[in-house]
Amino acid sequence: MPRHPAPPLTVLLALPSSATSVSFARGLRHDLAAEGVDLVAVGDGIELLDSVRAGRGDLLVLDMELPGPDPSVLVGAVQAESPSTPLIAVVPRERRAGILTLLRGDRDDFLMRPFMPDELAARIRLRLRAAAGLPAPTVLGHGGLAVDADAGQVFVDGHRVALSPTEYALLLALVERAGEVVTHGELAGRAWSEPVSANLVQVYISYLRRKIGSERIRTVRGAGYQLEG
Repeated sequence: MPRHPAPPLTVLLALPSSATSVSFARGLRHDLAAEGVDLVAVGDGIELLDSVRAGRGDLLVLDMELPGPDPSVLVGAVQAESPSTPLIAVVPRERRAGILTLLRGDRDDFLMRPFMPDELAARIRLRLRAAAGLPAPTVLGHGGLAVDADAGQVFVDGHRVALSPTEYALLLALVERAGEVVTHGELAGRAWSEPVSANLVQVYISYLRRKIGSERIRTVRGAGYQLEG
């Protein structure tokens, strides 16, 4: 019998309605669609609670300044209706302490405003993996750099940066040995399938520097390159 694809996972996104939130949701939906995640925006707490009761959400994103019922009460209500559904709370910095008492540390998460769409997308992926019983992704970090080795994504100071496959291979080789000198030959072996010159490695290191910050990669004359903090 033919195998049917798994239905997409659904994330319910409850943000205060504005032109900014519409644009934000559109970009986030695009980022997650390729991974089989469907984003559904809801405009208020009542709509969110109705959707939870109908079993429509695999994960909830709730802004603690959402209009309607008190969001703190709403957190308890959705947790009671669907105890297994993870929740990510969006909170202003001054309310951070208050939200921690409402969240289940083994299942929920929070994100302080302001934040970038990439940050929320990363939290969503982590919560969905945890809810499915999958191991956390392999994330290598150093001096403001974070490399999600499973998803092949790179973040610089919390912002996702698009790298070419060659640039990514070079960065991964450097971040795996952060603080050490990685030779031209070692870098070439990681990024290319055939022998290449040290000059070509240098060219691609210059491309990489433009994207992650030139100060992060130090040239060690006659030896190679070193990732610095």
